[in-house]
Amino acid sequence: MIEKRIRMSLLFFAVVLFNVLLTNHITEKVLQINCFSYETAYQNFRDHRIAEDTADLFLKEAGGDTEEFSRLLAMYFASDCTETDTAVLKSGIGYASRYRSEEFARLCQYIYAVWNDLERFPVGAVDAEPDADISFADSWMQSRTFGGERGHEGTDLMATVNRRGLYPVYSMTDGVVEQIGWLKLGGWRIGIRSDSGAYFYYAHMAEYAKEFQIGERVEAGTFLGFMGDTGYSEIPGTTGKFDVHLHVGIYLNDQNGREFSVNSYPMLRYLWKKNGERLV
Repeated sequence: MIEKRIRMSLLFFAVVLFNVLLTNHITEKVLQINCFSYETAYQNFRDHRIAEDTADLFLKEAGGDTEEFSRLLAMYFASDCTETDTAVLKSGIGYASRYRSEEFARLCQYIYAVWNDLERFPVGAVDAEPDADISFADSWMQSRTFGGERGHEGTDLMATVNRRGLYPVYSMTDGVVEQIGWLKLGGWRIGIRSDSGAYFYYAHMAEYAKEFQIGERVEAGTFLGFMGDTGYSEIPGTTGKFDVHLHVGIYLNDQNGREFSVNSYPMLRYLWKKNGERLV
């Protein structure tokens, strides 16, 4: 009788242990699958829909560490932009780093590239026109029709004084001049590859500050030229198709070398606030 009870007790504990192990195994598998959705995170990264107070919270929590800020933002994007509790996000970072390390690291690198080198708001004050200002809003993927139906891949900084050649344009980052010259859509443009790998595109300029050379190194705050209204034509120098403004686009290359765009509005908003919400 005693031996039978011992066998029953051992069987009972074996069943309990098996169930615990099975539950833990299933939980680990679920976490492995669901801890980080790269597809969701990638699309939200491109759209970069993040409220100013949420971005400020993450920046403060990261304490100036762009890598930590990138990890928090990656998990925020993976949550479909719903989770803002940094303790929950940090817990998720552990699982994502363990189970989806390659995809998580890739997205963190993308975020790092577009945020790490930001130093200077791209439009400066106009000494001759103290009241001249700019305005900008989140126009990401709004409809554009010139050259065919398309989405707007950037942010337009609009001039309150609609005069070409008035507002100075500066590089937002350190980097290397990668493209310069005329484009049908962008008019006179200059493209600078920052040190962390993002391509910053400045379009519709009236003129350049000098004859920049491809491969030339520039620093954040380098005077690039003046805001204008060039573009929307195959003919170099065409103006007057729209109001004076600076179009700022940010682009990256994916793991296969394909270029894709990222909403530049939150980065410009950050620099605008950093500059004291004024042209300097």
